[in-house]
Amino acid sequence: MLVMQNGHIVFEHYANGGLVNGRWPIFSGTKNFWGLAALCAVRDGLIRLDDRVADTITEWKNDSARSQITLRQLLNQTDGIDKAPFLHRQLPNRNAMGIRLSMLATPGAAFIYGPSHLQIFSELLRRKLNGRSVTSYLAQNVTGPLELRALEFKRDGVGNPLPASGFELSAREWARLGELVLGDGSYHGHQIVPAALLHDAFVGSSANPSYGLTFWLNRRAPHAREIDIEKELDLDWQRAHWIDICVCRSAPADMIACIGSNYQRLYIIPSMNAIIVRLGQNARFSDAHFLRLILGR
Repeated sequence: MLVMQNGHIVFEHYANGGLVNGRWPIFSGTKNFWGLAALCAVRDGLIRLDDRVADTITEWKNDSARSQITLRQLLNQTDGIDKAPFLHRQLPNRNAMGIRLSMLATPGAAFIYGPSHLQIFSELLRRKLNGRSVTSYLAQNVTGPLELRALEFKRDGVGNPLPASGFELSAREWARLGELVLGDGSYHGHQIVPAALLHDAFVGSSANPSYGLTFWLNRRAPHAREIDIEKELDLDWQRAHWIDICVCRSAPADMIACIGSNYQRLYIIPSMNAIIVRLGQNARFSDAHFLRLILGR
């Protein structure tokens, strides 16, 4: 566990043999780095968030539903495509499988969380880069400026990364993403993402107002229904309820959360200039209770 405020570490503790520089899987916490890469691609003029995906993945052009999907919907997981958890496995070509997945809902109508959406984004970015590697683009524009090296991408048989998972980071390393957010897209004097674009990442959708472009939002606090997000994600997408929910009613409404399986957490609270990292495994955990203890509320 790591707590930073005003740019300084105010608490740090590692139990059960954990080390300050010890890396740990952050699972879906990797999605946020690819979300930032998407914003960098907007900055570079490669894409626009409201572009139709079919303009690049031309196999979709003659499909009445897929042809309507936008990049923004891929990034906020409202494109209506099957979540396809099997993409986490070692496969011959994840990208090819991703673009052939079934549609389950009308684009924009439902939040269906899973690895498929960023896998399709990875293929779109690959095509936009005209032969340049998507992982090199990520390293040049996001992880490199954050001084994150030797990352695991869980490549498939043709070298495509798994954007939905893969990285192992130490708490201090993961906190750098929080510093970037608190710095309005800047890290140690280097503007990685333009501030206006970064703010786009913290706008929810009508299907899930509490999920932006790969980031979870606490905007509905203090009056919303407090939920365990991981348990809600375990439900079939038709049974999950994402309207009027929050991570913690007692935490500030501007809190942003990066969430990985087994309760890996990075909380960013701009109004308190604070970052909280929690790494763990196979233990009972409640976001709301944890945050109330830390915030004294």
